[in-house]
Amino acid sequence: MTTWALDLDGVLWRGKEPISGSAAGVAKLRSAGHQVVFVTNNSFATIADQEAKLGAFGILAGGDVISSAMAGAQLVAPGDRVFVLGGPGIREAIVARGATLLDVPEPGSSSADAVVVGLDWDLSYDRLRAAVQAVSGGARFIATNTDSTYPTERGFFPGAGAVVAAVAAATGREPEVAGKPEAPIAALVRARYGDEGIMVGDRPETDGAFARTLGYRFGLVLSGVTQPGDLPVIPAPDIVAADLGSLVALHS
Repeated sequence: MTTWALDLDGVLWRGKEPISGSAAGVAKLRSAGHQVVFVTNNSFATIADQEAKLGAFGILAGGDVISSAMAGAQLVAPGDRVFVLGGPGIREAIVARGATLLDVPEPGSSSADAVVVGLDWDLSYDRLRAAVQAVSGGARFIATNTDSTYPTERGFFPGAGAVVAAVAAATGREPEVAGKPEAPIAALVRARYGDEGIMVGDRPETDGAFARTLGYRFGLVLSGVTQPGDLPVIPAPDIVAADLGSLVALHS
């Protein structure tokens, strides 16, 4: 039995559109007795929302989603006061960790122990200002991930990395990064699913590097960010295919 760690955006779907063959690929892996875990740098959506989206595409995923928001929450301590520049997925994880969520503080009055930054669809200047002031005032600067973009059915949108870069530029500080390809999210995967497997993703610099962090093989799909004209890439994948369904067929 092998663990298959699957990215979501660009592997199973693009935005609201499923990628053809992805659900069948997951079903084939499970029928062969493999463990499947969904590992995503999407910190905006809650785990329930991500499981529901997978379910809507014919993929049952109860308890098998690990997100960068979950990894980011592990970097704060229970009882810490945390300001979140991000979405409900981060807030959910911070509350589950036993930390205290802070509202947007007045200028000059932040009392945050940590600032966790991720994709924020409700980004505003005032929220960005609050994050910058808290980090400048000594709060820990934690990024769920640094992906600069993510693929959707309407093209590439700015990712969490764009928001993180704004805070970094204004403060002169670099964040602790929790999501792929870093160690915090790797520790969550290993603790549940073991030390041997294959990581399937569409970004060599994220998913490929994460495979190396995990000690897993790297399966690259060309259904998201990376396209055939981008090859060769670093790190070099162990297997390349047009999409997940094709990759599973090649591996079998």
